[in-house]
Amino acid sequence: MTKTLPLATATAHPLEPFIQKLLGAEALLPDSETNMLEVVGILKSYGVVLDAYSKNLIYIADHQFLVLFPFFKYFNGKVTLPQLLRHWWHDRINFEYAEYCMKTMLWHGGGKLDEYLDSDDFLQRCRAAIAAKIKSNPAMRGLHGLFPDFLPEQVRQLAYYSALGQFWRVMSDLFIDLSDAYDAGQVKTIPEVVAFIKAGLVAAAANPITYAVELNGSRYDLLPKSAGLTFLMDVAVPYVEAVFFRGTPFLGTVSYNAQANQISVDQGRFDYGALYADPLPIGGAGIPPTLLMQDMRHYLPDYLTAFYQSQGRGLDDVRVKICQSFQKSMFCVTSASLQGLLPHPADTANLAEQSANHDFLASWMDRLATSRLDVVQL
Repeated sequence: MTKTLPLATATAHPLEPFIQKLLGAEALLPDSETNMLEVVGILKSYGVVLDAYSKNLIYIADHQFLVLFPFFKYFNGKVTLPQLLRHWWHDRINFEYAEYCMKTMLWHGGGKLDEYLDSDDFLQRCRAAIAAKIKSNPAMRGLHGLFPDFLPEQVRQLAYYSALGQFWRVMSDLFIDLSDAYDAGQVKTIPEVVAFIKAGLVAAAANPITYAVELNGSRYDLLPKSAGLTFLMDVAVPYVEAVFFRGTPFLGTVSYNAQANQISVDQGRFDYGALYADPLPIGGAGIPPTLLMQDMRHYLPDYLTAFYQSQGRGLDDVRVKICQSFQKSMFCVTSASLQGLLPHPADTANLAEQSANHDFLASWMDRLATSRLDVVQL
């Protein structure tokens, strides 16, 4: 039952029941056996995929530094004929989706990471690393001389590769641990799933986000510990903002013609993220998240595969079903994130603190009003 707290507010929010759910340590997703099976099962698969994504992003950041034509960046340094054949046959993890998420974060920006990458301190560190990388490469030196902002922008992108890889490393382990706890009967309800994820986010909140490269035997700290960048506020929150909420318009679904006015000129009003996505287009080619659904398809636990097989078209539309389950799971992760970010304890008796908590959640509910929040209630 939802725990209703006294509010120091004059007018109830249109989505007040959801605000009360979050204040009462519940979730935006209803608690049911089916939802539990879908959420934990899909997060188990997602955790396996994130493990691969994380390792590759960090490999690219560390070992493909300013390699302008990184033909083998998806091989993690191990290029063999069988791997090449699987790659060409597309029998592989689609690392392109990991890069899509990274570039979405880079484009939307936000947070201290974005601010630091525009700072003089970063630019000085960046120039030193660039000089070390290109000192014996006349072509690169010429390119840098002609376009002095090009290579620094590539380094900023590499910093996002590393930061997102570090974030996903934590989330991969967290989702696998959640699956193990579910299998052991330790997590049985959706609110317990949210509490488990929230605890993991809080435990990792202060983890430092750093990035350094080794060039010619010397270490260059591009995101030093002294920058004070941390897991939760500087990577997790911008990730949620960029990938869960804003996203990017999918080519072929809306017109990029400025005269058509189908895309807002204000990035802050974008609503193309995971919480808004229509699962039907997601099941088709050309839509970036289709790559993620294809990757997760290979690692579904048996009980989730059996569930999909018993529903509707069976596995013929499995990517659409995976997207629906994934969307449900992301509402759980969003619930955990919002509860973890509350400015004050959820059960505070202080009226001013209650009001601050309510206003915080109300601002997020305003944005979720046009999401698929109503659909996942069914």
